[in-house]
Amino acid sequence: MFVYLAALSVELHRGLNTSAYDFGLYDQGIWLLSRFHSPFVTLMGRNLFGDHTSFVLIFLVPLYWFFGSSSLLFAVQSLAISAGAIPVFLYARKRLNSECAATVFAFIYLIHPATVWIGLENFHPDSFLGLFVGATIYAALEKKWRLFFVAALLSLSVKEDVALVMLPLGVWIALRRSRQVGIVTAVFSLWYMILAIFGIQQGINGAPFRNSWRIPFGGVGGLIKTIFSDPAKLMSHLVSDSRPFYLLQLFLPFAFIFVAFPEVAAISLFVVGINILSTFWYQFHIEYHYSFVAVPALVFGTVYAIGRLSSKLRGWLIGACLISSLFSAFMWSPLPGARTDIAYNGSSHPMVAAATEAMSKIPDSAKVSAYHPLTAQMARREKIYSFPVPFERTLYGLDVFAEGDVLPFVDEIEFVILPVNMDDQMQQVWSKVASDFEITFANSWWVVYQRTSK
Repeated sequence: MFVYLAALSVELHRGLNTSAYDFGLYDQGIWLLSRFHSPFVTLMGRNLFGDHTSFVLIFLVPLYWFFGSSSLLFAVQSLAISAGAIPVFLYARKRLNSECAATVFAFIYLIHPATVWIGLENFHPDSFLGLFVGATIYAALEKKWRLFFVAALLSLSVKEDVALVMLPLGVWIALRRSRQVGIVTAVFSLWYMILAIFGIQQGINGAPFRNSWRIPFGGVGGLIKTIFSDPAKLMSHLVSDSRPFYLLQLFLPFAFIFVAFPEVAAISLFVVGINILSTFWYQFHIEYHYSFVAVPALVFGTVYAIGRLSSKLRGWLIGACLISSLFSAFMWSPLPGARTDIAYNGSSHPMVAAATEAMSKIPDSAKVSAYHPLTAQMARREKIYSFPVPFERTLYGLDVFAEGDVLPFVDEIEFVILPVNMDDQMQQVWSKVASDFEITFANSWWVVYQRTSK
């Protein structure tokens, strides 16, 4: 799986199928740290750690001292995702007393639609959660407390909302393994999430939680009011759009076996619940990274449940799980031979070769505004913006949905690189400032503009 994910994700990147969100911003932020600069990511107008408290990215900084390829993050991501099969294998081997069964569940984890999709959806720190959360749950189940605390801290370092997994895990530990360890885990996780959102992020940005727009019924107050005053409306929301189908895609690979003894699988209850509650389309679609954090608890929960059922049934249950997983992978995982396919431009496409030629005409130190797929290739510089920024705000700053205003540093831009065939919106913005630039290079696909001397 590592080879497949690494090869395809790198090919997607080289074929200009990635963008400022969500690859370029990480590449720029880590590159800035590796050069001992403040990680203010100009591609989004926020500090890297003000967006999410993904301090795990600091561990990647030394790699940027030795590797210059912009494909580096995809190899790291693929390795982290694939390594998540290790704790699954170790637990299943002991729980089911079978290396064959352990191999089956490691395989089920690897071909789960959420696992495969996160490896191909740009780059996300969440990709570390398969390994870190998996190791945390494994250590809790096996009472390996030193490993547990290391893995739990690494999990929390990935993102502030990982506490939504650590907190219920702490409750389970308090009830089933160690009251002291469980209480410390739950309390610390909740404390860290509050600190991260209202301390670190607010301290960096001047504002804490930026995603309240994803809460239905007008925010927290409206949601609470709806729960008590009109629960039917809430239920209608939870089954609207494709949310039930999303749950099917998430759970079917495990043949719903975890339902027999759901306590371990229930560790994922908060994150799954928040995903289907959210108004943000990405959160309740299996193709996006929000689903991956739930996979470790579900696969461990399935193994745990089978281990509690009659040994005479295990072979049948494992077989059923494997068949359900293979069916789900065929239907929804973008794997070779599967029904789901990814359409993309390959690295040998003439448009890609033309882009490489055009980008080579821009100095590494220049301040650039570029068509968004190109920003993923040019992110390793101090100042780069995704056009139409800064000529017109879009997906920039704390209020990412603010549009229309010209940003104050617009005169800093030295080069702009745009496609020959601009859409109407791009053309409208560019027509307002084109007189300040001259064409320095062009081919059949791309045009490089340089600011004229005043």
